Amino acid sequence: MREIVGRHLGKVVAGAAVAAAATAVLVGVNLPEPGAGGSGDRQANAAAAKQDAVAKDGVIQAAPEEGAKGVGSDPLTDEEIERAEKASVSGQLRAGARDVAGDRGPQLLSTNLSEPDPDDTGTAPRRAEVVYYDYKKDAVITKTVNLETGKVDVTATARHVQPPPSQEELAEGARLLIADPLGTGLKKDFRHATGKRLTGPDQLQLSGMVFRKETVERVPAALDACGTHRCLQVVTKVKNGPWIDTRSLVVDLSTRKVGRLG
Repeated sequence: MREIVGRHLGKVVAGAAVAAAATAVLVGVNLPEPGAGGSGDRQANAAAAKQDAVAKDGVIQAAPEEGAKGVGSDPLTDEEIERAEKASVSGQLRAGARDVAGDRGPQLLSTNLSEPDPDDTGTAPRRAEVVYYDYKKDAVITKTVNLETGKVDVTATARHVQPPPSQEELAEGARLLIADPLGTGLKKDFRHATGKRLTGPDQLQLSGMVFRKETVERVPAALDACGTHRCLQVVTKVKNGPWIDTRSLVVDLSTRKVGRLG
């Protein structure tokens, strides 16, 4: 799917065929992974349940106001999400963990409604699963919060597990790409497409995926720890403009270094 273009690596991607290929990549981005706890965005399923408006008899009607608490398998409300995230970050976790930028506290990846236990009789409380990544330990931490008591029922820690990236991680990955010598092509193509200088990730539309080194034949030494480390392939697009192909570049967020495939 990758074409070699003589000018430089980060060529501007144009034309329907290449756009379709990029779309295929994005489809893979949004697929949940086993044990990942959902996408990097909050409550992906809530988007369908909380539409801004519905059409009825040709009239646009406002969606019903969201309550403080959901019922049964309803998506988490904003208040439930806020409560779960606040309850899940203990003093020890807040002080000891590090986020993608190296600041104190873990990196939030997702907050989703817990799957009900098949043995539950229907009276079990609603629970939320809050998933974090601790860049200090390179570990995924999942907190299961009882939404009725506001307390953490279960804490699970796993290494060598890589859930889909959050938007904060994608932004940090793009920031590292822009600052790295390997990002020269990206900056040149952005200027070619817009006439402007690329200075930060807010100028781009970002998607991406976790890099899995077993999917490529040869892995550069700089990326050999991917899988243990948190490594991403960032998919970049000029806002309201063309795609820029950066798929051969991989960002190791744990070491804050960039490597090139091939």
